[in-house]
Amino acid sequence: MEWINLYSPTKTLAATTSTPLESMDYLQIIVLGIVQGLTEFLPISSSAHLRIVPALAGWKDPGAAFTAVIQIGTLVAVLAYFREDIRRIGRAWILGILQREPTRDLDARMGWMMIAATLPIVICGLLFKDHIESNLRSLYVVAAAMIALAVVLALAEARYALEVKRGIAVRDMSHVGWSDALGIGLAQALALVPGSSRSGVTITAGLLAGMSREAAARFSFLLSLPSVLAAGVYQLYKARGSLLATQEDAIGLLIATVISGVVGYASIAFLLTYLRRHSTYVFIAYRLLLGGLILVLLAKGTLKPMD
Repeated sequence: MEWINLYSPTKTLAATTSTPLESMDYLQIIVLGIVQGLTEFLPISSSAHLRIVPALAGWKDPGAAFTAVIQIGTLVAVLAYFREDIRRIGRAWILGILQREPTRDLDARMGWMMIAATLPIVICGLLFKDHIESNLRSLYVVAAAMIALAVVLALAEARYALEVKRGIAVRDMSHVGWSDALGIGLAQALALVPGSSRSGVTITAGLLAGMSREAAARFSFLLSLPSVLAAGVYQLYKARGSLLATQEDAIGLLIATVISGVVGYASIAFLLTYLRRHSTYVFIAYRLLLGGLILVLLAKGTLKPMD
């Protein structure tokens, strides 16, 4: 077995085996890991950027399975950043079951709400998995989703600003109820469309529900735990024969996952701090510009809709 040379950006993984990682060198793997960690929690869509960046760089589409698996790195980032919240919620949830009082307090209810809010994306993911892994990865779909969510998020921000101006109090995490969780959970299912952004749709739904920007983001991050874990484990099991075909493939996947986790942790800290004093308009503008740029490049033939 040949040892991996991390200092050779032109070296190709699994050179003698046809796998999804075969066409990737270590520079590409590192770049994709950074892109995943940086964009998973910002409302700009990690799946879109993992589709767009390779297309602009002339690389092959890494595929839905690769995308889902390296999200496990950002899952670990959420676990690390919100470890106290998760410990408290998990403890209350388990005690509630053992003591036959499943909704005894806010933390116990939060555990159940996170589970209930995850069901829509799991069901839709299983029902439409073939489309998600194929035609929905078209750059036309990605561009349309980038622009569409930007418009909806802008409307949510305008409504939020109007409520603040009228003196209507926005709600924090302690006031999240079942209707909020189910509404945000239904919105999260839209994140299956590349370009929509899981954090983007859930933060938008939170704002529309009257939550503060920071509360909407925190609930969005906590809500990512079961859905990202389910998707990552499912795709890793389903595509294990190709993603882990060789030692080089496994190490490459691990590198991308670890990098996405480290960068993702910093991304969470940045966004929560940013949203305490700022709106999401900078992300809205970015989505509109990037979506428009993709459409222009597609029209000129510079980019192909599908790899």
